[in-house]
Amino acid sequence: MSSALERPRACAHYPAMTRTRFVLVAAMIAVLAAPGARHSHAQSNNEQPPYEDDLMRLSEVLGAIHYLRALCGATDGTVWRDRMNALLEVEADEPARRHKLVDRFNRGYRSFASVYRECTPSARSSTERYMTEGQALADEIATRYSR
Repeated sequence: MSSALERPRACAHYPAMTRTRFVLVAAMIAVLAAPGARHSHAQSNNEQPPYEDDLMRLSEVLGAIHYLRALCGATDGTVWRDRMNALLEVEADEPARRHKLVDRFNRGYRSFASVYRECTPSARSSTERYMTEGQALADEIATRYSR
C-alpha cells in the first residue's frame, strides 16, 4: 500500500452543507491537531495511546469525506487531505504509525470510490453522516485526552 494520501477526481455537483457546519468540522480537526490534544504518557514502541482506535477511525472518516466532498463538487478542494496531513504531523511520529494512519485514510477514500462514481442523494447523505461521526470522534478524543 502507498503511504501517500489519495487525491480526488473533479466532479460537478455540490452537496447541501452549511458554511457553519463546514467550519465546525474543520475546527474539529484543528482542535485534534493542536499540541495539547496529544496525550502525554510514555509510549514504548509497542504501546498505543488510549485514543488509537478512535484516531484510526477518524482517519478513515476523513478519507471518506475527502472523496465524497470532491465527488459532489464541493469547493473546499484538498482541505480534508490537508487536515489529515496536519493530524499526521502531530500524531505520526514513527513511520509505522504514519503508514497505519495513511492506510486508514486511503481505506475510507477507496471504500466510497468503489461504490460511488457520481454524486447521488445517497452520497450526499453519507457525507453528512460521516461529518457527524468525524465531529463526534474529534470531540471525544479532544475532551477525554487533551491536557
